[in-house]
Amino acid sequence: MATAEHTSSSSLPFRQRRPAGCATVMAATLLALLAAFGRSPVAVAADSSPELIELTLLTGAREKGAVCLDGSPPGYHFQRGFGSGSRSWIVYLQGGAWCSSDNTTETCSERKMTSYGSSKLMEAMTFDGIFSNQQPQNPDFYNWNKVFVRYCDGASFSGDAEGEAQDGTKLFFRGSRIWDAVVDELMGKGMDTAKQALLAGCSAGGLATLVHCDNFRARFPQEVPVKCLPDGGFFLDVKDLSGERRMRSIFNGVVQLQNVSKVLPKDCLAKKDPTECFFPAELIKSISTPTFIVNSEYDSWQIAHVVAPDGSYPGDTWSNCRANIRNCSSKQIDVLNGFRRELIRELKVAEGERDWGLFIDSCYTHCQTQSSDSWHSPTSPRLGNQTVAEAVGDWYFGRRRVVKQIDCKYPCNPTCSSQ
Repeated sequence: MATAEHTSSSSLPFRQRRPAGCATVMAATLLALLAAFGRSPVAVAADSSPELIELTLLTGAREKGAVCLDGSPPGYHFQRGFGSGSRSWIVYLQGGAWCSSDNTTETCSERKMTSYGSSKLMEAMTFDGIFSNQQPQNPDFYNWNKVFVRYCDGASFSGDAEGEAQDGTKLFFRGSRIWDAVVDELMGKGMDTAKQALLAGCSAGGLATLVHCDNFRARFPQEVPVKCLPDGGFFLDVKDLSGERRMRSIFNGVVQLQNVSKVLPKDCLAKKDPTECFFPAELIKSISTPTFIVNSEYDSWQIAHVVAPDGSYPGDTWSNCRANIRNCSSKQIDVLNGFRRELIRELKVAEGERDWGLFIDSCYTHCQTQSSDSWHSPTSPRLGNQTVAEAVGDWYFGRRRVVKQIDCKYPCNPTCSSQ
């Protein structure tokens, strides 16, 4: 799993909603509970039926060499802004892990037969969380132009190479070209006259947000506010239970196979190897654009695939802990706290940046901007009595001078659904 695509619901911004009547009853109950506990209530949209957003295929993709793993054109989902948000833009990069390991193409061969490697298998989707067009669920960005870019290259929109699949057909590692071509096309659809913009992404898309943050900023006039929001994309180069560095192995395979070096910071490459420069701890040292990092101190994907991956040592006793942090023993929690300490240490660079923001909670989760449940709802996680949406909004629009919150250790935060 560590080398194949990660396709859990945490990577997707769409989900089936409950019937409106049921949602209304549940919302009333939740608001009453929150009032009892003194937490600031969040309104629930009366009409919570999301609109289905069709897939748009990139024009002229093959001529530009900007194609998915299987050679099909990449795609994105685009919802026009309205009212005061008609010239405001969010470009969001989908997550879904990476392909390749030890410089082989086996997992990329498998991946090209999924929607994470071919647009032929992509379908329409509904928007939620930061994509919602309902103001109660998404108070600051509800009426912005929203673009969700599908992930089909396996290298965080960063590679530029070719390979051969197990069946002898070509594999196209063109993530960097996809990035350039999609942004160029969006500029032609009105983003060139944006009055403000935000680049965001989840997981592998969060990593891509860090990789391309300054490049995105450079595409707009200097007077246009442009910022970046990586969610669940701060991957650590830590040892697993057996002493192996799983993320380093994965990233090394991706960097070598897909020729990722071209998009990595030159100042880092002058001092360190490309694999190390692909890690967020190094990327953030080179980013000059204001950035807001959303991440869990106990990132559930990294705990399950990097810290304590299945089969990482004989007599694995971590399965219950991986499934639910409440099942972890005190010794296992000590291991997870070690991960937390390393994350906080690596975030010191961001803490020192005046225009940056942090929302680092202690919830056992991965990606928190794509679902209204975690983005902005009565049951959303809170830091400083703010939801992720409220904190991001205050940071983006400068409503508060400092928006940097790092949570205490698990299980200190009662707003986490995992507590």
